[in-house]
Amino acid sequence: MFTGIIEAVGQIHSLQPRSGDVRAYVKTGKLDLADVKLGDSIAVNGVCLTVVELPGDGFWADVSQETMRRSAFTELKVGSRVNLEKALTASTRLGGHLVSGHVDGVGKVLSREEEARSVRFRIEAPAALARYIAEKGSITVDGTSLTVNGVDGAIFDLNIVPHTLQETVMGDYQPGRPVNLEVDVIARYLERLLLGDKAAEAGAAPGINMAFLAENGFLKS
Repeated sequence: MFTGIIEAVGQIHSLQPRSGDVRAYVKTGKLDLADVKLGDSIAVNGVCLTVVELPGDGFWADVSQETMRRSAFTELKVGSRVNLEKALTASTRLGGHLVSGHVDGVGKVLSREEEARSVRFRIEAPAALARYIAEKGSITVDGTSLTVNGVDGAIFDLNIVPHTLQETVMGDYQPGRPVNLEVDVIARYLERLLLGDKAAEAGAAPGINMAFLAENGFLKS
């Protein structure tokens, strides 16, 4: 698990194809690796990766086909800057929100607008994720825990302060850029719980709508 508070910006140093997937070498910049050991998890742009080698100034990790299908990792190239966060510990301050490092889908930056010293981004999420995104709720974008400032269908707004722009890769964002999205894990579990016994049925629809709520007694006639 992670908090979505980025600890450092690193750089992709090498991408090696390995029998259909990829082994990546990430240089970690100012990220302190003194307490990192083989098998530990580090989030790279919000993707939880397992450390398989520690050469000193970074780490190697294997990137599976599943990760490449579900994230924007395929957009990264040698030299790409990436957000980094080590897995949280029992003594870590939870400054953001609970983040699993499991990307739910890839969004797209639609616009970037200067707003005083901040920047307002509009990002379009995949339609299937729209129901999990709420105004003033939390969302993870490339591993960064952020507050949703507004929602219009599958499009949401983010107001990013100068510190976040400087300490993450968000300062690089321009319209058209793909970004990794992870919705609030609590929303996902709540939706599953509301299915009740139907969750065990093959093909049970995960969506919650007004008809479902009425049928299960959540709405009064």
